[in-house]
Amino acid sequence: MTAALQISDLTISLGGNAILSGVNATIDEGEFIGVFGPNGAGKTTLVRCIIGTLPPTRGSIEVLGLPPGKSARQIGYMPQGHAGFDSTALSARALVEAACYGDQWGIPWTSKKSKQEVDRVLEVTDASHYAERPFSVLSGGERQRVILAQALLGDPRILVLDEPLASLDPKNQALLIECVARVKRLTQTTVLFVAHDMNPLMHVMDRVLYLAGGHGALGKVDDVVTSASLSKLYGFEIEVVRLENRVFVVSAEGNVTESECFHHDHD
Repeated sequence: MTAALQISDLTISLGGNAILSGVNATIDEGEFIGVFGPNGAGKTTLVRCIIGTLPPTRGSIEVLGLPPGKSARQIGYMPQGHAGFDSTALSARALVEAACYGDQWGIPWTSKKSKQEVDRVLEVTDASHYAERPFSVLSGGERQRVILAQALLGDPRILVLDEPLASLDPKNQALLIECVARVKRLTQTTVLFVAHDMNPLMHVMDRVLYLAGGHGALGKVDDVVTSASLSKLYGFEIEVVRLENRVFVVSAEGNVTESECFHHDHD
Protein backbone atom coordinates (compact mmCIF):
# COMPACT_ATOMS: atom_id res chain seq x y z
CA MET A 1 0.00 0.00 0.00
CA THR A 2 1.30 3.44 -0.96
CA ALA A 3 2.02 5.66 2.05
CA ALA A 4 0.13 8.93 2.32
CA LEU A 5 3.42 10.66 3.04
CA GLN A 6 6.96 9.34 2.73
CA ILE A 7 9.74 11.56 4.09
CA SER A 8 13.22 10.25 3.34
CA ASP A 9 16.47 11.76 4.68
CA LEU A 10 14.88 15.22 4.42
CA THR A 11 17.24 18.16 4.87
CA ILE A 12 16.09 21.75 4.43
CA SER A 13 18.49 24.69 4.64
CA LEU A 14 17.48 28.33 4.51
CA GLY A 15 20.05 31.11 4.30
CA GLY A 16 22.82 28.62 4.88
CA ASN A 17 21.24 27.32 8.09
CA ALA A 18 19.94 23.75 8.32
CA ILE A 19 16.36 23.93 9.61
CA LEU A 20 15.77 20.18 9.32
CA SER A 21 18.40 17.50 8.86
CA GLY A 22 17.95 13.84 7.96
CA VAL A 23 14.26 13.57 8.91
CA ASN A 24 12.57 10.25 8.07
CA ALA A 25 8.89 9.42 8.48
CA THR A 26 6.25 7.20 6.90
CA ILE A 27 2.63 8.26 7.41
CA ASP A 28 -0.09 5.83 6.39
CA GLU A 29 -3.35 6.80 4.71
CA GLY A 30 -6.12 7.65 7.15
CA GLU A 31 -3.84 8.53 10.08
CA PHE A 32 -4.31 11.59 12.28
CA ILE A 33 -0.81 12.95 12.94
CA GLY A 34 -0.08 15.78 15.36
CA VAL A 35 3.02 17.82 14.43
CA PHE A 36 4.72 19.52 17.37
CA GLY A 37 7.95 21.20 18.41
CA PRO A 38 9.31 24.46 19.80
CA ASN A 39 9.40 27.78 18.00
CA GLY A 40 11.81 27.59 15.05
CA ALA A 41 11.86 23.79 14.92
CA GLY A 42 10.78 23.74 11.28
CA LYS A 43 7.10 22.82 11.45
CA THR A 44 5.94 25.38 8.88
CA THR A 45 9.07 24.74 6.81
CA LEU A 46 8.08 21.08 6.64
CA VAL A 47 4.54 22.06 5.66
CA ARG A 48 5.91 24.18 2.81
CA CYS A 49 7.84 21.17 1.50
CA ILE A 50 4.80 18.93 1.71
CA ILE A 51 2.58 21.31 -0.26
CA GLY A 52 5.35 21.89 -2.81
CA THR A 53 6.27 25.55 -2.26
CA LEU A 54 9.76 24.82 -0.89
CA PRO A 55 12.13 22.25 -2.41
CA PRO A 56 14.26 20.12 -0.08
CA THR A 57 17.99 20.72 0.06
CA ARG A 58 18.57 16.98 0.23
CA GLY A 59 16.39 13.91 0.48
CA SER A 60 12.81 13.71 -0.69
CA ILE A 61 9.11 13.87 0.11
CA GLU A 62 6.54 11.75 -1.68
CA VAL A 63 2.84 12.48 -1.35
CA LEU A 64 0.78 9.41 -2.30
CA GLY A 65 3.80 8.19 -4.27
CA LEU A 66 4.30 11.43 -6.19
CA PRO A 67 6.49 14.53 -5.76
CA PRO A 68 4.61 17.31 -3.89
CA GLY A 69 4.17 19.49 -6.99
CA LYS A 70 2.45 16.67 -8.88
CA SER A 71 0.12 15.79 -6.01
CA ALA A 72 -1.14 19.27 -5.12
CA ARG A 73 -4.75 18.44 -5.93
CA GLN A 74 -4.62 15.62 -3.39
CA ILE A 75 -3.71 18.01 -0.57
CA GLY A 76 -6.13 20.28 1.27
CA TYR A 77 -4.11 23.05 2.91
CA MET A 78 -5.28 25.29 5.75
CA PRO A 79 -2.70 28.07 6.25
CA GLN A 80 -2.06 30.17 9.32
CA GLY A 81 -4.32 33.22 9.55
CA HIS A 82 -7.13 34.26 7.22
CA ALA A 83 -5.15 35.61 4.24
CA GLY A 84 -6.35 39.21 4.73
CA PHE A 85 -10.07 38.38 4.81
CA ASP A 86 -10.71 39.62 8.36
CA SER A 87 -12.43 42.82 7.14
CA THR A 88 -14.03 41.50 3.95
CA ALA A 89 -17.73 42.08 3.29
CA LEU A 90 -17.97 38.76 1.44
CA SER A 91 -20.09 36.06 2.99
CA ALA A 92 -18.58 32.84 4.24
CA ARG A 93 -20.21 31.00 1.33
CA ALA A 94 -18.79 33.48 -1.20
CA LEU A 95 -15.26 32.92 0.12
CA VAL A 96 -15.64 29.16 -0.21
CA GLU A 97 -17.12 29.55 -3.71
CA ALA A 98 -14.21 31.78 -4.72
CA ALA A 99 -11.79 29.06 -3.66
CA CYS A 100 -13.43 26.75 -6.22
CA TYR A 101 -12.05 29.03 -8.93
CA GLY A 102 -8.72 30.03 -7.48
CA ASP A 103 -7.00 29.81 -10.87
CA GLN A 104 -9.48 32.06 -12.71
CA TRP A 105 -9.85 35.82 -13.02
CA GLY A 106 -13.03 37.77 -12.37
CA ILE A 107 -16.22 36.92 -10.50
CA PRO A 108 -16.79 33.17 -10.49
CA TRP A 109 -19.85 31.69 -12.15
CA THR A 110 -21.23 29.01 -9.87
CA SER A 111 -22.28 25.84 -11.65
CA LYS A 112 -24.67 23.31 -10.17
CA LYS A 113 -21.76 20.94 -9.55
CA SER A 114 -19.64 23.55 -7.76
CA LYS A 115 -22.66 24.66 -5.68
CA GLN A 116 -23.13 21.08 -4.56
CA GLU A 117 -19.44 20.88 -3.66
CA VAL A 118 -19.63 24.12 -1.64
CA ASP A 119 -22.75 22.85 0.13
CA ARG A 120 -20.94 19.60 0.92
CA VAL A 121 -17.89 21.17 2.54
CA LEU A 122 -19.98 23.69 4.48
CA GLU A 123 -22.12 20.84 5.78
CA VAL A 124 -19.22 18.60 6.78
CA THR A 125 -17.57 21.48 8.68
CA ASP A 126 -20.86 22.45 10.36
CA ALA A 127 -20.68 25.94 8.81
CA SER A 128 -23.89 25.86 6.75
CA HIS A 129 -26.02 27.72 9.31
CA TYR A 130 -23.89 30.87 9.13
CA ALA A 131 -22.69 30.59 5.53
CA GLU A 132 -24.63 33.68 4.37
CA ARG A 133 -23.21 35.94 7.09
CA PRO A 134 -20.23 38.24 6.33
CA PHE A 135 -16.95 36.51 7.13
CA SER A 136 -15.81 39.62 9.03
CA VAL A 137 -18.53 39.26 11.71
CA LEU A 138 -17.88 35.61 12.44
CA SER A 139 -16.16 34.42 15.59
CA GLY A 140 -12.63 33.03 15.42
CA GLY A 141 -13.88 29.46 15.60
CA GLU A 142 -16.49 30.04 12.90
CA ARG A 143 -13.89 31.61 10.60
CA GLN A 144 -11.59 28.64 11.04
CA ARG A 145 -14.35 26.24 10.00
CA VAL A 146 -14.91 28.32 6.84
CA ILE A 147 -11.18 28.14 6.01
CA LEU A 148 -11.30 24.41 6.73
CA ALA A 149 -14.22 24.14 4.29
CA GLN A 150 -12.05 25.79 1.62
CA ALA A 151 -9.31 23.22 2.25
CA LEU A 152 -11.80 20.36 1.75
CA LEU A 153 -12.87 21.44 -1.73
CA GLY A 154 -12.13 18.75 -4.29
CA ASP A 155 -12.21 15.98 -1.67
CA PRO A 156 -8.44 15.86 -0.96
CA ARG A 157 -6.88 12.70 0.43
CA ILE A 158 -4.50 14.58 2.75
CA LEU A 159 -5.41 17.55 4.95
CA VAL A 160 -2.55 19.77 6.17
CA LEU A 161 -3.54 22.22 8.91
CA ASP A 162 -0.91 24.77 9.97
CA GLU A 163 -1.63 26.06 13.49
CA PRO A 164 -5.44 26.21 13.17
CA LEU A 165 -5.84 26.54 16.95
CA ALA A 166 -3.83 29.77 17.21
CA SER A 167 -5.76 32.62 18.85
CA LEU A 168 -8.75 30.41 19.67
CA ASP A 169 -10.03 30.07 23.23
CA PRO A 170 -10.16 26.56 24.74
CA LYS A 171 -13.87 26.07 23.89
CA ASN A 172 -13.39 26.94 20.21
CA GLN A 173 -10.20 24.89 20.08
CA ALA A 174 -12.18 21.85 21.24
CA LEU A 175 -14.98 22.55 18.74
CA LEU A 176 -12.52 22.83 15.84
CA ILE A 177 -10.67 19.66 16.84
CA GLU A 178 -13.95 17.74 16.97
CA CYS A 179 -14.85 19.19 13.57
CA VAL A 180 -11.55 17.95 12.06
CA ALA A 181 -12.01 14.56 13.73
CA ARG A 182 -15.50 14.32 12.23
CA VAL A 183 -14.14 15.21 8.78
CA LYS A 184 -11.56 12.44 9.12
CA ARG A 185 -14.22 9.91 10.12
CA LEU A 186 -16.50 10.88 7.23
CA THR A 187 -13.87 11.14 4.50
CA GLN A 188 -11.02 8.87 5.70
CA THR A 189 -8.66 11.77 4.96
CA THR A 190 -5.11 11.68 6.31
CA VAL A 191 -4.66 14.62 8.71
CA LEU A 192 -1.45 16.47 9.57
CA PHE A 193 -2.34 18.88 12.36
CA VAL A 194 0.38 21.37 13.36
CA ALA A 195 -0.07 22.79 16.86
CA HIS A 196 1.94 24.18 19.76
CA ASP A 197 0.15 22.19 22.48
CA MET A 198 -0.60 18.51 22.12
CA ASN A 199 -2.93 18.21 25.10
CA PRO A 200 -6.16 19.25 23.33
CA LEU A 201 -5.39 16.68 20.60
CA MET A 202 -4.49 13.69 22.76
CA HIS A 203 -7.84 11.92 22.23
CA VAL A 204 -7.85 12.17 18.42
CA MET A 205 -4.22 11.60 17.35
CA ASP A 206 -2.96 8.27 16.10
CA ARG A 207 0.71 9.32 16.31
CA VAL A 208 2.86 12.41 16.74
CA LEU A 209 5.69 13.85 14.65
CA TYR A 210 7.89 15.83 17.01
CA LEU A 211 10.51 18.22 15.57
CA ALA A 212 13.37 19.67 17.62
CA GLY A 213 17.05 20.34 17.19
CA GLY A 214 16.76 19.93 13.43
CA HIS A 215 15.58 16.34 13.74
CA GLY A 216 12.27 14.51 14.01
CA ALA A 217 10.70 11.52 15.73
CA LEU A 218 7.45 9.85 14.66
CA GLY A 219 5.49 7.43 16.80
CA LYS A 220 2.92 6.96 19.51
CA VAL A 221 2.78 9.67 22.17
CA ASP A 222 3.99 7.22 24.82
CA ASP A 223 7.03 6.35 22.71
CA VAL A 224 8.01 9.80 21.38
CA VAL A 225 7.04 12.19 24.16
CA THR A 226 9.36 10.81 26.79
CA SER A 227 12.26 12.34 28.66
CA ALA A 228 14.79 10.12 26.86
CA SER A 229 13.36 10.68 23.34
CA LEU A 230 12.97 14.45 23.63
CA SER A 231 16.36 14.87 25.32
CA LYS A 232 17.91 13.17 22.30
CA LEU A 233 16.06 15.48 19.90
CA TYR A 234 16.77 18.68 21.77
CA GLY A 235 20.39 17.79 22.50
CA PHE A 236 20.03 18.57 26.19
CA GLU A 237 18.18 17.15 29.17
CA ILE A 238 14.40 17.36 28.94
CA GLU A 239 11.91 16.04 31.44
CA VAL A 240 8.40 14.99 30.46
CA VAL A 241 5.85 15.22 33.25
CA ARG A 242 2.39 13.66 33.05
CA LEU A 243 -0.35 14.97 35.31
CA GLU A 244 -4.05 14.11 35.06
CA ASN A 245 -3.83 13.01 31.43
CA ARG A 246 -1.87 16.11 30.44
CA VAL A 247 1.72 16.27 29.19
CA PHE A 248 4.20 18.92 30.32
CA VAL A 249 7.65 19.33 28.78
CA VAL A 250 10.22 20.81 31.14
CA SER A 251 13.86 21.74 30.59
CA ALA A 252 15.97 20.33 33.37
CA GLU A 253 18.07 23.51 33.37
CA GLY A 254 15.79 26.30 32.21
CA ASN A 255 12.50 25.18 33.80
CA VAL A 256 10.72 25.58 30.45
CA THR A 257 6.97 25.37 30.89
CA GLU A 258 4.67 23.52 28.52
CA SER A 259 3.46 26.72 26.86
CA GLU A 260 6.97 28.09 26.37
CA CYS A 261 8.24 24.82 24.95
CA PHE A 262 5.42 24.42 22.48
CA HIS A 263 4.81 28.09 21.64
CA HIS A 264 4.92 28.85 17.94
CA ASP A 265 4.59 32.06 15.96
CA HIS A 266 6.31 31.43 12.60
CA ASP A 267 8.82 28.71 11.78
